[in-house]
Amino acid sequence: MTVGPSVRKLLLTAHITVTVGWMGAIGCVLGLAVLGLAAEDAGTVRGAYLAMEPLAWWVLMPLALASLLTGILQSLLTTWGLLRHYWVVLKLLITLFATVVLLMYTRTFAAMAEVAADPASDLGAVRNPSPGLHAVLALLLLLAATVLAVYKPKGLTGYGRLRRGNIRKGGMV
Repeated sequence: MTVGPSVRKLLLTAHITVTVGWMGAIGCVLGLAVLGLAAEDAGTVRGAYLAMEPLAWWVLMPLALASLLTGILQSLLTTWGLLRHYWVVLKLLITLFATVVLLMYTRTFAAMAEVAADPASDLGAVRNPSPGLHAVLALLLLLAATVLAVYKPKGLTGYGRLRRGNIRKGGMV
């Protein structure tokens, strides 16, 4: 089932908007991670790690889920299809992987916030390079998905070839 150009453009706009927002939120986490590692002031270091947990739950997760949902809707309701082209499948896998890793990583954000909230904990125990590393990797993954969306490398999946062959013969798959 495909939709008209107005709905297709609306879905594309929504998908681009939430995905760019997700990338921006990851950039915020990266900025906080750098601040947490580089700042001299204990309050600033603790604050950076305390801010990451609500940022993950209230900004990163909703944007990741919205990106996943709008991408799936867009593929299901347009001629690209969800499983017809390798680039769409790869984008789906990248987005799904990044979302699952983020969901699992929220426990790490919670643990870091707990340590940061304890004024008795040493700053060395508060500082953690992991959020910065994860943010850089997440940005690289989303950049790869963006490149796939822009260049749309050719190549049909087995399902896509089967569907194309049946449509040419007048059948439906």
